[in-house]
Amino acid sequence: MKVSAAAARAIADVSAGMVLATVDIAAPPERVFRALSDPIELVKWWGSADTYRVEAMTADLRVGGKWQSKGRGADGHPFTVEGEYLEVDPPRKLVLTWNYDWDRARSTTLTYLLEPTNGGTRLTVRHTGFGDDQEGCRGHGAGWEQVLGWLQAYHHERRL
Repeated sequence: MKVSAAAARAIADVSAGMVLATVDIAAPPERVFRALSDPIELVKWWGSADTYRVEAMTADLRVGGKWQSKGRGADGHPFTVEGEYLEVDPPRKLVLTWNYDWDRARSTTLTYLLEPTNGGTRLTVRHTGFGDDQEGCRGHGAGWEQVLGWLQAYHHERRL
């Protein structure tokens, strides 16, 4: 009997200005961490033709190192997300600032926690710093469910 992993789930707590999301991925923490932090890996899975796609990423994976991803929406409009690594503890934890060009006034913080499970990795995402931007918080909540779904599918396809 084949057991499928549960779908990604996210909760946007607009009163706290944070998103909490989780997904189980059928791959070891080392592979999931690499998919989140390696520019070559990340562009393979982050996005879809009907939403947006990350087309390029640069990363200096060390505390204080900068990262940047650039992409294009389904409408052809370019976007940039960038920040700095605050904590790098492979393959368990990655903390970074998250600054997106559609709201330059806001800098948020993203934490990835990776826990080994019997079937692979439980990835928890904690995205904080939305403050009173309830719309941005809700939007990122829905966005993280989608992104974690792409990551889960990417690892599933690699196993086939």
